[in-house]
Amino acid sequence: MANDYDVIIIGSGAGGGSIAYTLADTGKRILILEQGTFLPREKRNWDPHFIFGKDGYKADVTWQGPDGGRKEVKPIVYHRVGGNTKMYGALLHRQRPEDFTEQRHKGGISPAWCVGYDEFEPYYMMAEHVMKIHGNRGEDPTEGYASGPFPFKAFPHEGRIAEVAADLKNVGLNIHHSNLALNRDIDEPWRRPCIACNTCDPFPCMVHAKSDAETALVRPALKHDNVNLWTSTRVNRLVEEGGKITRLEITKDGEEMEISADLIVLSCGAINSAALLLKSGVANSSNQVGRNFTKHNQSGISAINPDKVNDVIFQKTLGCHDFYHGSPEHDYPLGTIQLTGKAHWTRIMGDYAHIGITEDQARRMQQLAVDFWFTSEDLPTKRQTVRWTNKGIQFNYVPNNRESHYEFLDYFQDNYLKKVGFSEFYRSTKELEFTWHQAGTAQFGTDPTTSVLDPNCKAWDVDNLYVVDASFQPSQGATNPTLTIIANAIRVGEHLRKEWFGEGKSLSTEDFPLSDGYMADNADANIKVPIYQAGDDDSWGA
Repeated sequence: MANDYDVIIIGSGAGGGSIAYTLADTGKRILILEQGTFLPREKRNWDPHFIFGKDGYKADVTWQGPDGGRKEVKPIVYHRVGGNTKMYGALLHRQRPEDFTEQRHKGGISPAWCVGYDEFEPYYMMAEHVMKIHGNRGEDPTEGYASGPFPFKAFPHEGRIAEVAADLKNVGLNIHHSNLALNRDIDEPWRRPCIACNTCDPFPCMVHAKSDAETALVRPALKHDNVNLWTSTRVNRLVEEGGKITRLEITKDGEEMEISADLIVLSCGAINSAALLLKSGVANSSNQVGRNFTKHNQSGISAINPDKVNDVIFQKTLGCHDFYHGSPEHDYPLGTIQLTGKAHWTRIMGDYAHIGITEDQARRMQQLAVDFWFTSEDLPTKRQTVRWTNKGIQFNYVPNNRESHYEFLDYFQDNYLKKVGFSEFYRSTKELEFTWHQAGTAQFGTDPTTSVLDPNCKAWDVDNLYVVDASFQPSQGATNPTLTIIANAIRVGEHLRKEWFGEGKSLSTEDFPLSDGYMADNADANIKVPIYQAGDDDSWGA
């Protein structure tokens, strides 16, 4: 009996969207399944009181907490077409070449990958093209070899941020321009939709200028008649028979049904993908599914010079990787420094609720602060697991490598921020609920007894199952994993084109053009969604 589709992709985020984009022109029957709906396009997209309120666009999800610890975790996740990228900050770096090798940290070991930076490099180039990355090669001394320039010129520093960049350079730092995934022409901004506003982080983009997975990947893929998307569709179980996934048990718009495909690509995010594999009882002969979870150590410092107003609208242009591999006082990696979007006082109230900040203090901070963001590597350990129980997902996570992370904050604050005139500092460290950078729960490798996936991200145990979200990553370095997810999905997509579809051609940046495409131009697509009426919660999303 023929299968319903050639390829079913479970999840429409960075990995699933990239596979769909990469395979769209093959003519194969491709179906994307998304458990959520389109994120509505409405005025609330840019309303900080709504975005930073109790609900915002967050999914109503509860996980069981760690063994012996908290009973419940309410994660900040988004079940939408485009996944968590709808709300991300769109600052995308490559991992450094050293991140693909074993690295010794103060808190333990970051393991080596079975595939090196050199193999990933051409796919990073393609990912930078499709995501419209801005930047200047050569500014960051830690960056690896690149076979071409960034596709777009860097966003310039403005006003107070230009002053801070100059001050930090004067005290010896290599300040670089942030690698932003935004659809903007720096010299002729009217040509592209980005308006360089203050709602880039972490708001959805109302003008479709952020290169999120829906805008940059899913919508263009759906322009092909052979690609379909079903929203409000949850996969309940992968059914394995004879070493293959023969069918999916799903619930679509409340109706239970079964569908099948020759090839299944799983991309629900590292936590939900692991949960679905465990729930289905597949691909786990190694007993490694759900293990080795990582999520990054992340903190913010809002730094104030009371004599300097920061009225810059688009703040997120400055970065520093000088301490990626250590410092003169640290012989182990510390991490990355970047700026966040300019924080509205409502966000500040939430970020610093732990110190009892008042509204007046938050409004003052909005006026004066420069908002720095620090990311340090989290290390995979046996105790960091995702499990599936009769109560659903159990999230077992205990922060690690935190000592060096806090040393990093102290070192930068005391040796650099104070030297350039900042005198007030407010700190916030993100805890269990912040699973934005989730990875590692179905690692790839060369040994089927110690890894879940082979080097091409095919499940060792299942002939037609691939996993292309961050589950495959043995480590994350100290960069947002999104660009690496996209690069890897393109790499896997090229493998599928050659090994499954018999195409001999290798992909290049020409297959990921720098078009002026605006999402409204990609809206006519093969999508199955319910008929909405004006006023419905999701009536403006499609």
